[in-house]
Amino acid sequence: MVKLQDVVESKIHKEALLDKINNRTASIAIIGMGYVGLPLATCVAKVGYRVFGLDVNEHRIGMLNQGHSYIDDVSDNELAPLVDDGMIKGSCDFDLLSTADIIIICVPTPLTKNRDPDISYILRTAEEIAPRLRTGQLITLESTTYPGTTEEVLLPAFQKRGLVVGEDFFLAHSPERVDPGNARYTTHNTNKVLGGMTEACREVGSAFYQKIIMDVVTVSSPSCAEMVKVFENTFRAVNIALVNELALLCDKMGLNVWEVVQAASTKPFGMLSFYPGPGVGGHCIPIDPFYLTWKAREYNFHTRFIELAGEINSFMPQFVKEKMIRALGLQGKPLIGSNVLILGVAYKPDLNDWRHSPGLDLIHLLMKEGAKVSYNDPHVAQLTTDTGEKMISLPLTPETLAEADCVVIVTNHSVYDYHFIVDHSPVVVDTRNACRNVLDQREKIVLL
Repeated sequence: MVKLQDVVESKIHKEALLDKINNRTASIAIIGMGYVGLPLATCVAKVGYRVFGLDVNEHRIGMLNQGHSYIDDVSDNELAPLVDDGMIKGSCDFDLLSTADIIIICVPTPLTKNRDPDISYILRTAEEIAPRLRTGQLITLESTTYPGTTEEVLLPAFQKRGLVVGEDFFLAHSPERVDPGNARYTTHNTNKVLGGMTEACREVGSAFYQKIIMDVVTVSSPSCAEMVKVFENTFRAVNIALVNELALLCDKMGLNVWEVVQAASTKPFGMLSFYPGPGVGGHCIPIDPFYLTWKAREYNFHTRFIELAGEINSFMPQFVKEKMIRALGLQGKPLIGSNVLILGVAYKPDLNDWRHSPGLDLIHLLMKEGAKVSYNDPHVAQLTTDTGEKMISLPLTPETLAEADCVVIVTNHSVYDYHFIVDHSPVVVDTRNACRNVLDQREKIVLL
């Protein structure tokens, strides 16, 4: 039997938090100050909430507290005034969680070597929150994960405190939708999906996000919100795989896949344009579909379509290598011992983010075959390969291009002068159709 006093107290907790949200006196703690957490922190602080940015990376916290951004999507000019005004403060002290009214989890969710979900960061974060959890707090998980994580992992950890979800504290999942480098759609104007554990959780979570995001779309549960995010990225992965498979077929048939895609994109209905490439990279597309396939096995269900898409996308660096072997063969050179220059190792144009970049996979393949590999990327000064080898970006000079036996365009950065690149290179393997406007010396260009 529910006691009247418990009902009254639960309403008090909810109304008190809603009041703090509405008058912007709620204190916000964001755990994980990376590609998701830092842009979110600036967005939250801009509308008047004070934010504690928590991270175990002391160097990152040091830069944050100096007003220096380490994320392309957040400029120093945007961050520094918020830090100077005390609206954002970085810390490695997780005891601050007990003082926060709203806790947002933005930690990484990578894959294991066997491509199973690695939610160890979420588990460790839950262990930090649980002993500091108090009445009247809202906790939202923004990290992309498999459907069921919020309910099956976070909720039991928090309930050990004896608090009741939806009454004493509030729990929701609201997946991040960050698209690094997208100037049109930012954290502020990208619709926010939110699923709460209870109606009260949904109400409180929606009230908060409505203060910082233009439009909040509520769904029935955290699991539904989790499924929304992995579906969004799986949709992209599958369609990228489709056009990559088309590229493989066009190569055998002697057709230009870029011409095919461009012509198909002129259809005004029933067609979305996706483009082939050397593989997929970043923090979402190479990872999120495997979260869904892993969860599906729990229900004895095999996501054959999704797994096939992953196989095709993973094969693309191998296909680029085969294209290079052919290009070198026309010059009478083998791949082994050849000087190969990779242009662009970031996973996306005009970013410094090289997480899961297909460029790294290609470098690994080429080195394994005995090629002498170097790279240039105006946004990535240095990197570490899968084998632990450190590489430094070479200057893009006529001499650097001429010394290469084969130049491979992996990332089509806008600062690259493709006429210059083709002029000074012996042969260019173009995986992005970046040289489409280079009309002279087309015989040097080998398209994907």
